[in-house]
Amino acid sequence: MKIDTKQFRVPEGKKVKLKHWPTRIKPYYDSKDECVKRLKHHADQLRDLQDGLYADARHAVLVIFQAMDAAGKDSAIEHVMSGVNPQGCQVHSFKAPSADELAHDFLWRTTQHVPPRGYIGIFNRSYYEEVLVVRVHPEFLEKQRLPEAILRDPRIWKHRFHSINEYEKHLCRNGVTVVKIHLHLSRQEQRRRLLRRIDTPEKNWKISLDDLRERERWKDYVKAYEDCLGATSADHAPWYCVPADDKPNARLIISQIIVDILKGLKIQPPQAAPGQRQELLKMRHILTHEK
Repeated sequence: MKIDTKQFRVPEGKKVKLKHWPTRIKPYYDSKDECVKRLKHHADQLRDLQDGLYADARHAVLVIFQAMDAAGKDSAIEHVMSGVNPQGCQVHSFKAPSADELAHDFLWRTTQHVPPRGYIGIFNRSYYEEVLVVRVHPEFLEKQRLPEAILRDPRIWKHRFHSINEYEKHLCRNGVTVVKIHLHLSRQEQRRRLLRRIDTPEKNWKISLDDLRERERWKDYVKAYEDCLGATSADHAPWYCVPADDKPNARLIISQIIVDILKGLKIQPPQAAPGQRQELLKMRHILTHEK
């Protein structure tokens, strides 16, 4: 069954109500073995497409993952990018900002990790934290020591959305294709996964009381995500709202999205110049007649 990724794409300029977006859909596989086989096929495609991206060195692709706790960002990145050559892929996870990072504008720390041309870059969380977790927790905004007039401006989130949109246009104009993936998890499934982390000793390190405190703010996070997705999904940098209650299915969808994005770049392997071709033929002759 072909995966039509357009159905998961958030339209530009439309208000978003996450309750209208599914967290679980009919799976694109009939068995675990079939799922593994399909994911491997996607991984093989990604590897070949990345080889072309690296050789051409004119484009870069930045894939941003954002989600609620326990939505499966880490495992999705691990499984989807498993077949990609590490030489041409960079993964960055962003935790709480340092004092130095807080002293700069909110886009500064992630800008330093935008992939160079020829590379795929993965952001596990990103500058979008500044309009998500910071919005839910205004005390984090206070730590940024912004001028009082900016800090108290009721339009601050609108202004940040505008900054993000302009920044992503800037990246696009410089050969960086931005694709953003929101793993859309239900509250019930998050509860199940958190309980599993408690009941599985080797997963205990993944959970703390802070996770439950964040869960109490579920409605606040939903509102923040709705505003964010609606304000920043654009044709040049789209958001995809991927159903995340079924992890294997989510991985298949994500891998197909990235394959489609890379295919859309229509990259052609660089051709040898006439002089270089002659040199290669000489090298071939030497190697062929080597004793």
